[in-house]
Amino acid sequence: MHDDRLVVHHGGGRVQTREMDEYAQVRPAPMLRPHIAFYSGYRQRGLAPATHRGLPSPYLTLIFTLDEPLVVAAHPDPRQPSGVYTSLLGGLHLAPALITHDGSQSGVQVAVRPLGCRALLGLPAAEVAHLDVDAAAILGERFVAEVRERMSAAPDWPARFAVLDRALGGRLRDAAAAEPVRQAFDLVSDGVPIGDVAKRIGWSARYLTDRFRAEIGLRPKEAARIARFDRARRAVRPGVRLADVAAVHGYADQSHLVRDFRVFAGCAPSRWLADEHDLIAGSVLSNP
Repeated sequence: MHDDRLVVHHGGGRVQTREMDEYAQVRPAPMLRPHIAFYSGYRQRGLAPATHRGLPSPYLTLIFTLDEPLVVAAHPDPRQPSGVYTSLLGGLHLAPALITHDGSQSGVQVAVRPLGCRALLGLPAAEVAHLDVDAAAILGERFVAEVRERMSAAPDWPARFAVLDRALGGRLRDAAAAEPVRQAFDLVSDGVPIGDVAKRIGWSARYLTDRFRAEIGLRPKEAARIARFDRARRAVRPGVRLADVAAVHGYADQSHLVRDFRVFAGCAPSRWLADEHDLIAGSVLSNP
């Protein structure tokens, strides 16, 4: 089911020394693709303790851990206290989350499309915007426990992703958001100016903003900025000139890209590259 786009990285010689660094990414089953962009599986053992930045993106983040719990040292909303989770749903946000581990972590991350949130989770994306919540509070404790148990028993990443296909596919319901909001989200994510989006839909810019924010949890301009940043940061690599990345992804110049990194990642691109080196080297950061 997943073989068309499955990418698995095994960290160098680490397996021979009983260390492990695996990352796999794939698109979900076809029936889920309108609602989920991709699955990302990860399993690491015996590495140095580290802090990972969960950056703002155009997707809600649904995480099911496999072995160790997820430790969130800082949430996008600084008023939310740190926490430990076996499953987590993170809404769209404008600041990074800080996730720590002691050298071992494992789980599967589901990139939920904002306009698929109603059909998959039974609520609009706006209800969890800027928040991290225990996914069991949304999906139910039994559902989360069964998904984690079945994925832990699965022999490999394709089998774990198949567990998610079956479980999440069984939750789909007819609860689509208003089509104009879906169209607006797609257009602003592609960089179409807000005024032009409003004209295409036939709404005033103010009404568009109100409807958009009520469903998504962000203003159209915020969603557009996040989408542009997400595309740009996936192109940032050692040896790639930031000025070139900025030009390709619609920034006026390199300084504007650096500004977005400081806002959305809390650091400069060079620091982000250094801190996330293993993940960047081993994963497929472009969306399947």
